[in-house]
Amino acid sequence: MKKILSAIALAGVLTGGAASVSAETYEVEKGDSLWDIAEEYDTTVDKLVEINDLKTTVIQPKQVLLVDETYTVSKGDTLIGIANKYGVSVEEIKEWNDLQSDIIVIGQTLTINGIETEKKIAKSKSNPGPSAKATTNAKENKAKESAKTESPEGKELTVTATAYTANCEGCTGVTYTGVDLKKQPNVKVIAVDPKVIPIGSEVYVEGYGYATAADIGSAIKGNRIDVYVPTEKEALNWGRRSVKVTIIE
Repeated sequence: MKKILSAIALAGVLTGGAASVSAETYEVEKGDSLWDIAEEYDTTVDKLVEINDLKTTVIQPKQVLLVDETYTVSKGDTLIGIANKYGVSVEEIKEWNDLQSDIIVIGQTLTINGIETEKKIAKSKSNPGPSAKATTNAKENKAKESAKTESPEGKELTVTATAYTANCEGCTGVTYTGVDLKKQPNVKVIAVDPKVIPIGSEVYVEGYGYATAADIGSAIKGNRIDVYVPTEKEALNWGRRSVKVTIIE
């Protein structure tokens, strides 16, 4: 069975930052069935029928099917905000993504019900006026965010920062809040002492950027943090340094 045929990236805007939505498609081959495709992509026949608006379970070679919709979490996002954007519930998003809590992290990829996302995109395309305005607003927001990057508002701390990775022998790769770093290598996460920086807080780390406090560690006590990086080389390059951390209000 052929893997993903294409990924269509579409830009959207959510309160607090720019969002990224991707639609993955699959081209049907001779001998394929909806059951086979559903099993391959860890979904159900009913969902494939729904998101592709199929009238029957019979499919034909060369037919292109939508198999998944993903949303990349950005600065300022919350589960309730994403749920409201796509007309679904927080519990549905948690179920689709096997989330154990309401905490999501910057850079995390979430599966969203395809048909709802598709409707939002179609509505956006059919209304060029607001779309153009949204693009302008997005540019303005980006400019404002850039201006705020050097001095974001919030409680500021000076901490000792080291780095860690999930890409090492014996590393489990799952954070305290349940994020699988091996499956989500591009997230921006820091490990903290919850007595100093509350779990789930959005923070800005000097030299690292915006991130989510979503992990803990036995050696992370007091004004000490660990920043997550995808590779062991990056962790070694980070070393040990004193940085300013702003807990975003």
